This record gives sequence, C-alpha cells and structure tokens, in this order.
Amino acid sequence: MKKRAFIIHGWDFNPDMNWYQWLKIELEKKGFEVFVPEMPDTSEPKIDSWTEILKKEVKKADKETFFIGHSMGCQTIFRYLETLPIKAKIGGCVFVAGWFKLNNLEDEEVEAIANPWIKSPVNFDKIKTIAKKITVFLSSNDPYNCLEENEEIFEIKLGAKVIIQENKGHFTEDDGVTEVPEVLNKVLELAM
Repeated sequence: MKKRAFIIHGWDFNPDMNWYQWLKIELEKKGFEVFVPEMPDTSEPKIDSWTEILKKEVKKADKETFFIGHSMGCQTIFRYLETLPIKAKIGGCVFVAGWFKLNNLEDEEVEAIANPWIKSPVNFDKIKTIAKKITVFLSSNDPYNCLEENEEIFEIKLGAKVIIQENKGHFTEDDGVTEVPEVLNKVLELAM
C-alpha cells in the first residue's frame, strides 16, 4: 500500500507558499503520494470548513497516512483526528509552528478569527490513541508562539517529541524558510 502524506497549510497561506511544494516534491521522490489541499477562506479560517476539506481529501486514514501541518494546519489536523473512530490508527504527524496558545495577534479582528481555534477544547487522549507518533518543530523566535506553554502542552498532553529550532520565526518564506530538511527527515523516519 502506498504511503500518503497530507501537507496542511496555515492561516493566510496557500499550497504554493513557504516550503509546502518543496516538501511535496521531496516526499514524492521517496515514493509518497502527496496532497497539499487548498483550504477555504484562508484569511478567515473556520474549524468546520477546514476539517471538512481534510476529511474529503483523506477519505480513509490508516497506518500509511501521514500528516504535516503548519501553524493553523496543525490545529486542522487535531480537529480532523478527533472525528475519526477511536480504533483508527495513522502513521504519524509532524507539526511545524504548531500552537494551542498564541501571542502578539495584530488586532481584535485577528483575535476573533483565532479565538474559536484557541478556545474549542481538543480531545488530546483520542488524538494520542490515533496518532502514536507526533513530532513538533517550534522556533525560538516565533512571533506568535507562546513557546514554553505550547511546548509543555505538546509534550504532556500529546506525548509529542518537541524540537526547538533557533531563529526560524514562524517557518515562513518571510522568515527565510523555503526548505525544511528536518521535517522531511522526520516524516521519513516515522514512515519506516
């Protein structure tokens, strides 16, 4: 059975930005079937519509299915995994600039968009049961990330391996991040 990878972009991004296409090409070279779905209303992301798109794309998740999320894409993957039957098992997740809490949001309008994602509870136990292997890459200087709080939540609530990288910002092309070899290597490691 072919390994499948789903790369879920972040808020205000699209599949052609940042490092998404680079990672898609590199994973395809390794024999993965890779999907980078375009999420709707990317400037005003909604939990239900983003989760629904992912559900339609994936169809049936199994141990050969891997998820890579960036920022809001990580949240989308959590919300999607919560919808799966408890017996479902996936290959693993690699989260980049993942978060449960955010800092330094520009204004009240931006906070209003983020609030449902921040305030809606996450079923950590169910996610841990479905995704046994979770790795998270965080940056020492992410302008939005409450680093210590998010690191603690990922480690304690999800049993994730957290890797903190120096000065990668929010892992965007604006931060000079257009390739993520460490993420590629982690996905390949999970898929072994």
